Amino acid sequence: MTAQRLAPPVTDLDHVQGDDSALVTLIEYGDFECPSCGKAYPVLKRVKQRLGDRLRFVFRNFPLETHPHAAHAAEAAESVATLGGNQSFWTMHDLLFENQRALEDEDLAGYAVQAGVDGRTVLTDLADARYQQYVRDSFMKGVRSGVNGTPTFFIDGIRYDGPRDEETLVAALELVSTQSTGG
Repeated sequence: MTAQRLAPPVTDLDHVQGDDSALVTLIEYGDFECPSCGKAYPVLKRVKQRLGDRLRFVFRNFPLETHPHAAHAAEAAESVATLGGNQSFWTMHDLLFENQRALEDEDLAGYAVQAGVDGRTVLTDLADARYQQYVRDSFMKGVRSGVNGTPTFFIDGIRYDGPRDEETLVAALELVSTQSTGG
């Protein structure tokens, strides 16, 4: 029998959509420049819509070295989160995935403005590497949980390596949510 790979528990430092009392939690370790994450992005949006308040979704940064803009995109998202809060982070998250081919620093500053914060401050944070260690810590937590590529998902803390299409993912989440309610 193989040991289950567990994600670190959700904390106040995580980026969360949904209520703590949701029946099931889906964690994504993702990379804003990763084509596979880009393909998963619209699927996850539909999954979140279908499950509504039964789902808590968590995004954690896992920028891969093979993607030259991924680390700065993650750091820019963290800067936006600090400057504008949770809603600004999620706006930035969506803009980054919707514009994966335009992730130069000036692009990131423009998305930050669209997310409601000062783009110049984000550029300063990038130049100062203000969020570099935070992103690195997120990455290392993922490594310790067995993440070795993106996207990697955990359902209620347990790694999910199944198909990533909408129907299968919804079924897996609903199965866990009904098990947690005893239904």
